[in-house]
Amino acid sequence: MTVDTNERPILDPAHQLPAHESATHRHRVLWIILGILLLLAIVGLLLWRHFKAEKKAPAPPPKINITTATATNGDIGVYLDEIGTVTPVYTDSITAEVTGLVVAVHFTEGQLVRKGDPLVDIDSRPYRANLLQAQGALERDQSLLAQAQMDLDRYRVAWARNAIQKQLLDDQEKIVLQDQGTVKNDEGTVQYDQIQVGFCDITAPISGRVGLRLVDPGNVVQSAGTVTLAVITQVQPITIIFTIPEDSLGSVEDRLRNKAKLTVDAWDRAAHNKIASGKLLTLDNQIDTTTGTVKARALFENKNDALFPNQFVNIRLLVNTLHDVTKVPASTIQQNGSASFVYIIQNNVAHLRPVITGVTEGGFTQVTGIGPGDIVANSNFDKLQENTAVTLANNAQSKPGNNAPANTPTNNAPTNNAPAKPAPAGNSGSGAK
Repeated sequence: MTVDTNERPILDPAHQLPAHESATHRHRVLWIILGILLLLAIVGLLLWRHFKAEKKAPAPPPKINITTATATNGDIGVYLDEIGTVTPVYTDSITAEVTGLVVAVHFTEGQLVRKGDPLVDIDSRPYRANLLQAQGALERDQSLLAQAQMDLDRYRVAWARNAIQKQLLDDQEKIVLQDQGTVKNDEGTVQYDQIQVGFCDITAPISGRVGLRLVDPGNVVQSAGTVTLAVITQVQPITIIFTIPEDSLGSVEDRLRNKAKLTVDAWDRAAHNKIASGKLLTLDNQIDTTTGTVKARALFENKNDALFPNQFVNIRLLVNTLHDVTKVPASTIQQNGSASFVYIIQNNVAHLRPVITGVTEGGFTQVTGIGPGDIVANSNFDKLQENTAVTLANNAQSKPGNNAPANTPTNNAPTNNAPAKPAPAGNSGSGAK
């Protein structure tokens, strides 16, 4: 086969670039591509480093939500917490002084009686008969004495005239003395029988409440006192006997020497409800060496009969009242061994602040180391540390000196009727020092 040399070329030479221009164009495109690739590499490297830095940087810790309370300035009481027993001022067990038949019982069980009210009547007829015999003997001997006295007067006149012997006068004087002695003996017998008759009508020796009836009409009682007819306890006023540790005796005696009337509150067995309030009456005269305590007696008016004889009660004795102290809720105070501290909140940041605790009363504790108006944390202590950011659940403002956040305690500290003396810090509970 022969080649046709007359065929046209594929490209017109007029349309072809020169060799050097084609190379320049290719180099330019190559550099553009390389620049784009380099730019993409730089952007990728920057993005990679940015994401890596964000991954390494720790996220800021979330703020802790807490409740707060505010330290306040006020009064706080120094109390002794003890246990006591309600004890009547008087308790009388009525027994028979004479032997006889019970003819009447005038009281009802649980009745409040006054002094002199009739309780029990015993048959008095045998004793009235004895009294009548004694009165008859007395009248007879009084007449004999009068007769002997008249004879003595006659003998003295006769002796003055030398009409009788001196012996007769002397004998008559002795007869008069004998009759006088007989009359006195009769008078004693009459008084004794009158007392026996009086014993037949038994009356209340004190005012108080009568217990259960122990005898009935028709019973025979004996004078030996083996059978109790009734028991009366005085309930208005009434006392409570409790013990004080000997370590606290000095502070109590000091207040008593200053004529202070110390308030004593009686609470129920669970110490949830206050039953009555009274005043400390006196202390015993010796310390019980087996327990290291001294007995004290407090007096209560008991107008509503809230205190019952032999009732067990919890006692709170107000020994002193501390004035113008800083106090916070006891729940805000934390312990680190023997050291106490609180978290002060300033600008929504918690700061650990050591404090010295004192008296605790009514859920509040006396502290030194912070001032009135300081806001302290009252929850989430396990998450708090120095400089921990917090948010306040009770909308309290965490600025120093703010006096009006939620949970602000009110001042209800009791007071005594005598000027209070400052007590050292560290007194709380039942160990006032």
